[in-house]
Amino acid sequence: MEFKKYQLYPRVINDLKQRSTISIVFFLTTACLVLVTDNYNLRHPEFSNPFLISLSGICLLRLLHMTLAQRTQPKFERFNNLIFILGVAVTAMIWGIGFAKFMIQDGELSATLLMTMCTIGLCAGGAVAFIPDLRLSISFSFFMLVPTIGTMVFYHKNMPLVISLLIFFVYLCFITHRGNREYWYALENEYLLKEKSKEFENMSRIDGLTGLYNRRYFDDALSFEWSRSLRQQTSISIIIFDIDDFKQINDQYGHLAGDQYLKATATIIKNIFKRETDINARYGGDEFIALIANKPLENVLMMAEKVRSMIAALHLEYEGQPLQATISAGAAICVPDKRDKPQSLILKADKALYQSKASGRNKVIGDT
Repeated sequence: MEFKKYQLYPRVINDLKQRSTISIVFFLTTACLVLVTDNYNLRHPEFSNPFLISLSGICLLRLLHMTLAQRTQPKFERFNNLIFILGVAVTAMIWGIGFAKFMIQDGELSATLLMTMCTIGLCAGGAVAFIPDLRLSISFSFFMLVPTIGTMVFYHKNMPLVISLLIFFVYLCFITHRGNREYWYALENEYLLKEKSKEFENMSRIDGLTGLYNRRYFDDALSFEWSRSLRQQTSISIIIFDIDDFKQINDQYGHLAGDQYLKATATIIKNIFKRETDINARYGGDEFIALIANKPLENVLMMAEKVRSMIAALHLEYEGQPLQATISAGAAICVPDKRDKPQSLILKADKALYQSKASGRNKVIGDT
Protein backbone atom coordinates (compact mmCIF):
# COMPACT_ATOMS: atom_id res chain seq x y z
CA MET A 1 0.00 0.00 0.00
CA GLU A 2 1.55 3.31 -1.12
CA PHE A 3 1.83 6.09 1.44
CA LYS A 4 2.16 9.75 0.44
CA LYS A 5 2.76 12.56 2.89
CA TYR A 6 0.31 14.96 1.26
CA GLN A 7 -2.49 12.56 2.21
CA LEU A 8 -1.89 13.38 5.86
CA TYR A 9 -0.92 17.05 5.63
CA PRO A 10 -4.32 18.30 6.87
CA ARG A 11 -3.83 16.13 9.95
CA VAL A 12 -0.32 17.56 10.41
CA ILE A 13 -1.58 21.14 10.17
CA ASN A 14 -4.19 20.42 12.84
CA ASP A 15 -1.49 18.96 15.07
CA LEU A 16 0.68 22.05 14.55
CA LYS A 17 -2.19 24.39 15.39
CA GLN A 18 -3.04 22.51 18.57
CA ARG A 19 0.61 22.38 19.64
CA SER A 20 1.20 26.08 18.96
CA THR A 21 -1.87 27.52 20.69
CA ILE A 22 -0.39 27.33 24.18
CA SER A 23 2.89 28.84 22.94
CA ILE A 24 1.09 32.12 22.17
CA VAL A 25 0.26 32.52 25.85
CA PHE A 26 3.81 31.65 26.89
CA PHE A 27 5.31 34.21 24.52
CA LEU A 28 3.22 37.03 25.97
CA THR A 29 3.68 35.92 29.58
CA THR A 30 7.42 35.49 29.21
CA ALA A 31 7.83 38.85 27.47
CA CYS A 32 6.00 40.64 30.28
CA LEU A 33 8.07 38.80 32.87
CA VAL A 34 11.38 39.75 31.27
CA LEU A 35 10.45 43.40 30.66
CA VAL A 36 9.17 44.13 34.17
CA THR A 37 12.03 42.35 35.94
CA ASP A 38 14.25 44.88 37.71
CA ASN A 39 12.14 47.67 36.09
CA TYR A 40 13.80 47.11 32.71
CA ASN A 41 10.75 48.52 30.88
CA LEU A 42 11.04 51.81 32.81
CA ARG A 43 14.69 52.24 31.91
CA HIS A 44 14.23 51.33 28.24
CA PRO A 45 10.70 52.29 27.19
CA GLU A 46 11.88 53.15 23.67
CA PHE A 47 12.58 49.42 23.13
CA SER A 48 10.26 47.70 25.62
CA ASN A 49 7.03 49.28 24.40
CA PRO A 50 7.46 48.58 20.64
CA PHE A 51 8.69 45.06 21.43
CA LEU A 52 5.72 44.24 23.66
CA ILE A 53 3.21 45.91 21.32
CA SER A 54 4.58 44.06 18.28
CA LEU A 55 4.60 40.72 20.06
CA SER A 56 1.12 41.25 21.51
CA GLY A 57 -0.18 42.31 18.10
CA ILE A 58 1.05 39.23 16.25
CA CYS A 59 -0.15 36.91 19.02
CA LEU A 60 -3.61 38.47 19.04
CA LEU A 61 -3.76 38.26 15.24
CA ARG A 62 -2.84 34.58 15.40
CA LEU A 63 -5.58 33.91 17.94
CA LEU A 64 -8.08 35.83 15.83
CA HIS A 65 -7.04 34.00 12.69
CA MET A 66 -7.41 30.61 14.38
CA THR A 67 -10.99 31.51 15.25
CA LEU A 68 -11.80 32.74 11.75
CA ALA A 69 -10.05 29.80 10.09
CA GLN A 70 -12.40 27.35 11.79
CA ARG A 71 -15.34 29.08 10.12
CA THR A 72 -13.83 29.32 6.65
CA GLN A 73 -12.49 25.77 6.30
CA PRO A 74 -12.19 24.02 3.93
CA LYS A 75 -12.90 26.74 1.35
CA PHE A 76 -9.77 28.75 2.25
CA GLU A 77 -7.74 25.89 3.67
CA ARG A 78 -4.49 26.56 1.79
CA PHE A 79 -4.68 30.29 2.46
CA ASN A 80 -5.35 29.71 6.17
CA ASN A 81 -2.44 27.28 6.41
CA LEU A 82 -0.13 29.85 4.83
CA ILE A 83 -1.28 32.55 7.25
CA PHE A 84 -0.73 30.18 10.17
CA ILE A 85 2.85 29.40 9.09
CA LEU A 86 3.62 33.09 8.48
CA GLY A 87 2.20 33.95 11.91
CA VAL A 88 4.56 31.48 13.59
CA ALA A 89 7.54 32.78 11.61
CA VAL A 90 6.76 36.44 12.36
CA THR A 91 6.34 35.69 16.08
CA ALA A 92 9.75 34.01 16.17
CA MET A 93 11.30 36.86 14.16
CA ILE A 94 9.97 39.57 16.51
CA TRP A 95 11.28 37.67 19.51
CA GLY A 96 14.61 37.00 17.79
CA ILE A 97 15.11 40.71 17.02
CA GLY A 98 14.17 41.58 20.60
CA PHE A 99 16.61 39.00 21.93
CA ALA A 100 19.37 40.49 19.75
CA LYS A 101 18.63 43.96 21.14
CA PHE A 102 18.89 42.67 24.69
CA MET A 103 22.24 41.02 24.09
CA ILE A 104 24.04 44.15 22.86
CA GLN A 105 22.96 46.36 25.76
CA ASP A 106 25.46 47.14 28.46
CA GLY A 107 24.77 47.08 32.19
CA GLU A 108 21.64 44.88 32.00
CA LEU A 109 23.04 41.60 33.27
CA SER A 110 19.87 40.45 35.06
CA ALA A 111 17.54 41.18 32.15
CA THR A 112 20.01 39.72 29.66
CA LEU A 113 20.42 36.50 31.66
CA LEU A 114 16.66 36.11 32.09
CA MET A 115 16.03 36.83 28.41
CA THR A 116 18.62 34.22 27.41
CA MET A 117 17.10 31.55 29.66
CA CYS A 118 13.57 32.29 28.47
CA THR A 119 14.62 32.30 24.82
CA ILE A 120 16.33 28.94 25.15
CA GLY A 121 13.22 27.51 26.81
CA LEU A 122 10.83 28.95 24.21
CA CYS A 123 13.09 27.89 21.38
CA ALA A 124 13.35 24.30 22.63
CA GLY A 125 9.61 24.10 23.24
CA GLY A 126 8.78 25.55 19.84
CA ALA A 127 11.20 23.26 18.02
CA VAL A 128 9.49 20.24 19.60
CA ALA A 129 5.98 21.64 19.03
CA PHE A 130 6.64 22.18 15.33
CA ILE A 131 8.38 18.85 14.75
CA PRO A 132 5.58 17.61 12.42
CA ASP A 133 6.82 20.15 9.82
CA LEU A 134 10.61 20.02 9.62
CA ARG A 135 10.97 23.28 7.69
CA LEU A 136 8.75 25.20 10.08
CA SER A 137 10.52 23.82 13.13
CA ILE A 138 14.00 24.71 11.86
CA SER A 139 12.81 28.12 10.61
CA PHE A 140 11.35 28.84 14.04
CA SER A 141 14.67 28.10 15.74
CA PHE A 142 16.52 30.07 13.06
CA PHE A 143 14.46 33.25 13.57
CA MET A 144 14.69 32.91 17.34
CA LEU A 145 18.48 32.51 17.56
CA VAL A 146 20.33 33.50 14.39
CA PRO A 147 19.55 37.26 14.52
CA THR A 148 21.15 37.36 17.97
CA ILE A 149 24.12 35.24 16.93
CA GLY A 150 24.77 37.49 13.92
CA THR A 151 24.32 40.70 15.93
CA MET A 152 26.67 39.58 18.71
CA VAL A 153 29.32 38.55 16.18
CA PHE A 154 29.00 41.94 14.47
CA TYR A 155 29.46 43.82 17.77
CA HIS A 156 32.00 41.30 19.14
CA LYS A 157 29.87 40.67 22.23
CA ASN A 158 30.36 37.65 24.50
CA MET A 159 31.79 35.25 21.94
CA PRO A 160 31.61 32.20 24.28
CA LEU A 161 27.85 32.74 24.48
CA VAL A 162 27.71 33.10 20.69
CA ILE A 163 29.41 29.75 20.29
CA SER A 164 27.04 28.22 22.85
CA LEU A 165 23.98 29.58 21.05
CA LEU A 166 25.33 28.33 17.73
CA ILE A 167 25.88 24.84 19.17
CA PHE A 168 22.40 24.94 20.67
CA PHE A 169 20.92 25.86 17.28
CA VAL A 170 22.74 22.98 15.58
CA TYR A 171 21.58 20.64 18.36
CA LEU A 172 17.97 21.78 17.86
CA CYS A 173 18.25 21.11 14.13
CA PHE A 174 19.54 17.62 14.87
CA ILE A 175 16.82 16.64 17.34
CA THR A 176 14.18 18.30 15.14
CA HIS A 177 15.26 16.20 12.17
CA ARG A 178 15.23 13.03 14.23
CA GLY A 179 11.92 13.87 15.91
CA ASN A 180 10.35 14.67 12.54
CA ARG A 181 11.30 11.24 11.20
CA GLU A 182 9.90 9.52 14.28
CA TYR A 183 6.68 11.58 14.05
CA TRP A 184 6.11 10.67 10.41
CA TYR A 185 7.01 7.05 11.02
CA ALA A 186 4.37 6.84 13.76
CA LEU A 187 1.85 8.74 11.62
CA GLU A 188 2.53 6.48 8.64
CA ASN A 189 1.97 3.38 10.75
CA GLU A 190 -1.28 4.85 12.07
CA TYR A 191 -2.44 5.67 8.54
CA LEU A 192 -1.53 2.25 7.14
CA LEU A 193 -3.25 0.55 10.07
CA LYS A 194 -6.45 2.48 9.37
CA GLU A 195 -6.24 1.65 5.67
CA LYS A 196 -5.74 -2.03 6.46
CA SER A 197 -8.72 -1.90 8.79
CA LYS A 198 -10.80 -0.42 5.97
CA GLU A 199 -9.63 -3.20 3.65
CA PHE A 200 -10.59 -5.87 6.16
CA GLU A 201 -13.94 -4.16 6.70
CA ASN A 202 -14.56 -4.15 2.94
CA MET A 203 -13.51 -7.78 2.70
CA SER A 204 -16.02 -8.67 5.40
CA ARG A 205 -18.90 -7.16 3.41
CA ILE A 206 -17.88 -7.75 -0.23
CA ASP A 207 -18.32 -10.97 -2.16
CA GLY A 208 -14.85 -11.88 -3.39
CA LEU A 209 -15.96 -13.29 -6.75
CA THR A 210 -18.47 -10.77 -8.03
CA GLY A 211 -17.49 -7.60 -6.18
CA LEU A 212 -21.06 -7.10 -5.00
CA TYR A 213 -22.02 -6.94 -1.34
CA ASN A 214 -22.38 -10.26 0.43
CA ARG A 215 -25.48 -11.58 2.16
CA ARG A 216 -24.36 -10.49 5.61
CA TYR A 217 -23.98 -6.86 4.57
CA PHE A 218 -27.24 -6.95 2.63
CA ASP A 219 -29.16 -8.14 5.67
CA ASP A 220 -27.72 -5.28 7.72
CA ALA A 221 -28.50 -2.76 4.95
CA LEU A 222 -32.05 -4.08 4.67
CA SER A 223 -32.62 -3.64 8.42
CA PHE A 224 -31.33 -0.07 8.25
CA GLU A 225 -33.35 0.82 5.16
CA TRP A 226 -36.43 -0.82 6.64
CA SER A 227 -36.18 1.36 9.75
CA ARG A 228 -35.69 4.50 7.67
CA SER A 229 -38.62 3.70 5.41
CA LEU A 230 -40.74 2.92 8.47
CA ARG A 231 -40.02 6.37 9.93
CA GLN A 232 -40.61 8.21 6.67
CA GLN A 233 -43.38 5.89 5.41
CA THR A 234 -41.76 5.46 2.02
CA SER A 235 -41.69 2.34 -0.11
CA ILE A 236 -38.96 -0.27 -0.25
CA SER A 237 -38.55 -2.89 -2.97
CA ILE A 238 -36.58 -6.10 -3.31
CA ILE A 239 -35.74 -8.11 -6.43
CA ILE A 240 -34.31 -11.61 -6.25
CA PHE A 241 -32.59 -12.89 -9.39
CA ASP A 242 -31.79 -16.55 -10.02
CA ILE A 243 -29.84 -17.82 -13.04
CA ASP A 244 -31.82 -20.51 -14.81
CA ASP A 245 -30.16 -23.94 -15.04
CA PHE A 246 -26.87 -22.55 -13.76
CA LYS A 247 -25.86 -26.05 -12.66
CA GLN A 248 -25.65 -27.09 -16.31
CA ILE A 249 -22.95 -24.50 -16.96
CA ASN A 250 -20.88 -25.80 -14.07
CA ASP A 251 -21.44 -29.43 -15.04
CA GLN A 252 -20.73 -28.94 -18.74
CA TYR A 253 -17.94 -26.37 -18.71
CA GLY A 254 -16.60 -26.41 -15.15
CA HIS A 255 -16.73 -24.03 -12.20
CA LEU A 256 -14.32 -21.52 -13.75
CA ALA A 257 -16.79 -21.02 -16.57
CA GLY A 258 -19.57 -20.67 -14.02
CA ASP A 259 -17.54 -18.06 -12.16
CA GLN A 260 -17.10 -16.07 -15.36
CA TYR A 261 -20.85 -16.10 -15.93
CA LEU A 262 -21.53 -15.00 -12.36
CA LYS A 263 -19.16 -12.05 -12.75
CA ALA A 264 -20.84 -10.98 -15.99
CA THR A 265 -24.28 -11.22 -14.37
CA ALA A 266 -23.12 -9.16 -11.39
CA THR A 267 -21.75 -6.47 -13.71
CA ILE A 268 -25.10 -6.14 -15.50
CA ILE A 269 -27.01 -5.89 -12.22
CA LYS A 270 -24.56 -3.31 -10.89
CA ASN A 271 -24.91 -1.18 -14.03
CA ILE A 272 -28.71 -1.22 -13.88
CA PHE A 273 -29.12 -0.53 -10.16
CA LYS A 274 -26.51 2.17 -9.78
CA ARG A 275 -28.09 4.81 -7.53
CA GLU A 276 -26.17 5.46 -4.34
CA THR A 277 -29.15 4.17 -2.40
CA ASP A 278 -29.40 0.93 -4.40
CA ILE A 279 -27.88 -2.11 -2.71
CA ASN A 280 -26.83 -5.08 -4.85
CA ALA A 281 -25.61 -8.32 -3.33
CA ARG A 282 -24.81 -11.91 -4.14
CA TYR A 283 -27.39 -13.67 -2.01
CA GLY A 284 -26.46 -17.28 -2.68
CA GLY A 285 -24.59 -19.46 -5.15
CA ASP A 286 -26.36 -18.22 -8.28
CA GLU A 287 -28.82 -15.86 -6.61
CA PHE A 288 -28.55 -12.08 -6.62
CA ILE A 289 -30.65 -9.56 -4.75
CA ALA A 290 -31.26 -5.84 -5.18
CA LEU A 291 -32.68 -3.37 -2.68
CA ILE A 292 -34.36 -0.29 -4.13
CA ALA A 293 -35.75 2.48 -1.97
CA ASN A 294 -38.62 4.82 -2.75
CA LYS A 295 -39.44 3.72 -6.32
CA PRO A 296 -42.80 2.60 -7.72
CA LEU A 297 -43.15 -1.11 -8.44
CA GLU A 298 -43.63 -0.37 -12.14
CA ASN A 299 -40.19 1.21 -12.34
CA VAL A 300 -38.65 -1.59 -10.31
CA LEU A 301 -40.15 -4.21 -12.64
CA MET A 302 -38.89 -2.29 -15.67
CA MET A 303 -35.35 -2.33 -14.26
CA ALA A 304 -35.62 -6.05 -13.48
CA GLU A 305 -36.89 -6.68 -17.00
CA LYS A 306 -33.92 -4.80 -18.40
CA VAL A 307 -31.59 -7.10 -16.45
CA ARG A 308 -33.48 -10.14 -17.74
CA SER A 309 -33.29 -9.03 -21.38
CA MET A 310 -29.59 -8.18 -21.14
CA ILE A 311 -28.82 -11.58 -19.60
CA ALA A 312 -30.81 -13.30 -22.34
CA ALA A 313 -28.77 -11.43 -24.94
CA LEU A 314 -25.47 -12.10 -23.18
CA HIS A 315 -23.04 -14.25 -25.14
CA LEU A 316 -19.87 -15.30 -23.37
CA GLU A 317 -17.15 -17.69 -24.39
CA TYR A 318 -15.01 -19.88 -22.22
CA GLU A 319 -12.12 -21.66 -23.92
CA GLY A 320 -13.93 -21.30 -27.23
CA GLN A 321 -17.21 -22.66 -25.89
CA PRO A 322 -20.31 -20.40 -25.83
CA LEU A 323 -21.91 -19.71 -22.46
CA GLN A 324 -25.54 -18.69 -22.53
CA ALA A 325 -28.34 -18.83 -20.02
CA THR A 326 -31.36 -16.89 -18.82
CA ILE A 327 -32.41 -15.42 -15.51
CA SER A 328 -35.66 -15.33 -13.56
CA ALA A 329 -36.65 -12.61 -11.14
CA GLY A 330 -39.20 -12.01 -8.41
CA ALA A 331 -39.92 -8.53 -7.10
CA ALA A 332 -41.85 -7.27 -4.09
CA ILE A 333 -42.65 -3.85 -2.67
CA CYS A 334 -44.16 -2.50 0.53
CA VAL A 335 -44.35 0.44 2.86
CA PRO A 336 -43.01 -0.99 6.15
CA ASP A 337 -45.41 -1.54 9.01
CA LYS A 338 -44.48 -1.89 12.67
CA ARG A 339 -46.10 -5.32 12.75
CA ASP A 340 -43.92 -6.63 9.90
CA LYS A 341 -40.27 -7.55 9.70
CA PRO A 342 -37.80 -7.08 6.81
CA GLN A 343 -37.78 -10.83 6.17
CA SER A 344 -41.44 -10.62 5.18
CA LEU A 345 -40.50 -8.60 2.11
CA ILE A 346 -37.82 -11.13 1.16
CA LEU A 347 -40.38 -13.93 1.46
CA LYS A 348 -42.74 -12.07 -0.88
CA ALA A 349 -39.96 -11.56 -3.46
CA ASP A 350 -38.95 -15.20 -3.11
CA LYS A 351 -42.54 -16.25 -3.68
CA ALA A 352 -42.65 -14.15 -6.86
CA LEU A 353 -39.37 -15.74 -7.99
CA TYR A 354 -40.84 -19.20 -7.46
CA GLN A 355 -43.83 -18.24 -9.65
CA SER A 356 -41.43 -16.99 -12.31
CA LYS A 357 -39.56 -20.31 -12.28
CA ALA A 358 -42.76 -22.37 -12.25
CA SER A 359 -44.25 -20.50 -15.20
CA GLY A 360 -41.43 -21.25 -17.59
CA ARG A 361 -38.44 -19.23 -16.31
CA ASN A 362 -36.77 -16.26 -18.00
CA LYS A 363 -39.48 -14.03 -16.58
CA VAL A 364 -39.98 -11.17 -14.11
CA ILE A 365 -42.94 -11.37 -11.76
CA GLY A 366 -43.90 -8.83 -9.15
CA ASP A 367 -45.69 -9.37 -5.87
CA THR A 368 -47.27 -6.41 -4.04
